[in-house]
Amino acid sequence: MYRDCFMAMTLYAVLAAVVVSCFTSTVAAADKPHIVFMVADDLGWNDVGWINPDIQTPTLDRLARDGVILNSSYVQPLCSPSRNCFMSGKFPYHTGLQDSVVFIEQPKYMPADIITIPQRLKTLGYDTHMVGKWHLGFCNWNYTPTYRGFDTFMGYYGGTEDHFTHVRDKVADYYGYDFRNMTDVYKDVQGEYSTYVFVKRAIDIIMNHDKSKPMYLYLPFQAVHGPLQVPAKYSDRYSHIHDLNRMVYSGMVSSLDDAVYNITTVLENLGFMDNLLLVFTTDNGGPPFAGANNWPLRGGKATLWEGGTRGAGFVYSKTLLKKRGYTHPGMFHAVDWYPTLLDIAGGDSGQLEIDGMSQVDMILNGGSSVRNEFVYNIYDAYYAAALRWEDLKLIVGNPGYSEWYPPPRSDIDVPVMDDSHLGSVMLYNISADPTEHHDISKDNPDLVNFLLQMLAVKNATRVPAMDPPSDPRSNPVNFNGAWSPGWC
Repeated sequence: MYRDCFMAMTLYAVLAAVVVSCFTSTVAAADKPHIVFMVADDLGWNDVGWINPDIQTPTLDRLARDGVILNSSYVQPLCSPSRNCFMSGKFPYHTGLQDSVVFIEQPKYMPADIITIPQRLKTLGYDTHMVGKWHLGFCNWNYTPTYRGFDTFMGYYGGTEDHFTHVRDKVADYYGYDFRNMTDVYKDVQGEYSTYVFVKRAIDIIMNHDKSKPMYLYLPFQAVHGPLQVPAKYSDRYSHIHDLNRMVYSGMVSSLDDAVYNITTVLENLGFMDNLLLVFTTDNGGPPFAGANNWPLRGGKATLWEGGTRGAGFVYSKTLLKKRGYTHPGMFHAVDWYPTLLDIAGGDSGQLEIDGMSQVDMILNGGSSVRNEFVYNIYDAYYAAALRWEDLKLIVGNPGYSEWYPPPRSDIDVPVMDDSHLGSVMLYNISADPTEHHDISKDNPDLVNFLLQMLAVKNATRVPAMDPPSDPRSNPVNFNGAWSPGWC
């Protein structure tokens, strides 16, 4: 197994570090916990073992069940918008990133005037590290991770690439290598599976960290985003699944679980877990056409339905959580991580002009959510938006593909939904009807009008979406074959 082989390689180094730690103080930063923020890419609601026992994720299951499972944790329908939320604490319709993703050949980026969460944490004494996928723009160096608050970065700038070669697929006749160590093109890992590379780098950071300082480690994995690729020993675990995409995708999830095992084992062995908060979340719902599954939720990635926006996630800590081992039903949005983590780190989010709300009491003490509403998204390029208020969800325009997708080859009988029958305005009670089967808009015209007015107020604050055309100056041919900053 990957976890066994990799742990054997690091065993002696870990033991040596443990011995050293016995003779050094580890409480100097006790008032500021270490924070590890893990993001799975394109992980569906039904793609984790604590929801679907057919998926083998023993490490994630253990951490989730011993921590706090977030049952109403919401993300954006797509990658870049969610990462914008994590980094800025702002809804994408307030940063210009509400429409689609940052395509690799576009001069598109998270606005440069945003102060990111790693920048805030650095003012509190944190060492900040990023390992994995950026996807928030790179056409100028100022938009890249080490210029946006991270002391170190290893990973890739774009949104998708081969997991082994690290070459971005053909874009406008361009091919290019996309992998960096700090700002340098890093080709030493060509041929290595990206999940393995990221685990090694994360463990290296942990083992070399000065424990007198708090650490913020942001780990946005490439897994389980397409292309669907995984070492055969993982997909072989699911050989009983006859749908090839689902078989490989499930193997990718188990590979990710092993990655989390390896990282958390080192954290435990070196004593970091005694003062650490671990966050695990997806960035959007899973794509049902590429192996993922969101059953029984409706829709999937790129849609405003719950299957595209309700994210599997949890928090874990041995010492910081006053209440553990339960599922919290409270409303939480991706923008809330920014102020919540800032306050847990000893900062003060009270005066920040952001959309996120500090949920410290909910996360640490099991208190009620302070949030009772949020905007799923307000698109700029076309007529579509969704708003949540209490139990109610208002959808206007086209929310995206609308079917329910059971796991491939299951015996579940799913009614066929004709999208042409969807109304231009829909209303659902998510508490009573989380799978969005029953549009109650016609029976509640006053509520619909109230929510439409609320949405109009939100819409009045929307900024224009960034949607620049592809720029031929991005062609990797201009940068020795690598996708590189320096063209905007």
